[in-house]
Amino acid sequence: MPRPARGGASYRAVLALPRARALFATATLARLSYGLLSLPMLLALRDGTGSYAVAGTAAGLFGLTSAVLGPYRSRLVSRRPAALPVLTAVYGTLLGGLAAGAALGMSAGLAVALAVLAGVFPPPVGPLMRTRWSLLAGSEAQRQSALSLDAVTESTVFAVGPVLGGLLITATSPALSLAAAAGLAITGFTAFASVLGTSAPEPAPAGTGTRLGPPAAPGFATLLVVVLGSGCALALAEVGVVAARGAAVAGPLMALCATGGAVGGLVYGRIRWRAAPHRRLLALGTLAAACYALPAVAPVLVAVALGMLLAGSCSDTLLITAYLQVDTLIPAGSRTEASAWINTAYNLGSAMGSAAAGFLISRYGAAPAFPAAAAVLVAATAAGALLHGRRPAMSPAV
Repeated sequence: MPRPARGGASYRAVLALPRARALFATATLARLSYGLLSLPMLLALRDGTGSYAVAGTAAGLFGLTSAVLGPYRSRLVSRRPAALPVLTAVYGTLLGGLAAGAALGMSAGLAVALAVLAGVFPPPVGPLMRTRWSLLAGSEAQRQSALSLDAVTESTVFAVGPVLGGLLITATSPALSLAAAAGLAITGFTAFASVLGTSAPEPAPAGTGTRLGPPAAPGFATLLVVVLGSGCALALAEVGVVAARGAAVAGPLMALCATGGAVGGLVYGRIRWRAAPHRRLLALGTLAAACYALPAVAPVLVAVALGMLLAGSCSDTLLITAYLQVDTLIPAGSRTEASAWINTAYNLGSAMGSAAAGFLISRYGAAPAFPAAAAVLVAATAAGALLHGRRPAMSPAV
């Protein structure tokens, strides 16, 4: 990768942009409701149905529905801003219904149905916030710093959320903790919508009204393929670490990965890079593959720790780089949705990686997890480079 040039925008300058602090604070509160949700939902549904299998199925289908429909919710809100408070109210009500059912007892069918229905309505805070950062930023350096700060905050919230959820369950109960997550969602998203304000609908580019897949803009498929590979590789590595080292050691290693992501993202946002974003994306995919290859060839604890630390840094900065390219690849009116597609690609990759890790570990033990993670990223980066090389020449999106 070409050498970076220092001199990016400071985070203080980014937060001094009009209404940036209020948007940042309320978006973080809304995101915390997502980070808090996983443990309370799983354990509340277990208590309500008496079955871990039902609880796991319901929670998994909730996550899958939320991820797959995320871009379409983002499209809806960008076209019709008044839909955001409606999504908030319905989502919070359905989570509250799940909490009540868990406390009173409910059938497996009702638990799964309510969980899937709740997965239809989560408000798209991340895509909306990233689009607003891009509108607020007065320069490319400010936009890079803003999106880096946003990505690091999102990762931190999702790392801290399960810890807070566990503490809340210990202090109260799973059902009350799920109800608290529902209340936090309503509070956070209502506050975020209030600060976001009433904005004009984004103009819909021609041909997007009924489109079911991601934007067909040249170069966007490269982002999705590399991001999907990154999510898949990280999930492979994390499940492999748990299987090989046990929960007591895996926990600190995963925390080290999250720390690497936060530090890497903050450093990345303060540097003015000379390399074009698409080159940085492919370079980061290659570097991440090397990070996973390190513990594959030297499976000692120090190498595993270093590999996870550096892999976390590469994973977060790769996502930031993908988000940065949305404004240049995607026309106005589809950028909120496109940002959500990046999230969906990462989440689907993570689900695929977890499933693949389970298969590999059941057949061959934990040893193949890191080599598989490296191989997945090499393949995804190579495919991304091939797709980018075949795209037609284009002008920046406006």
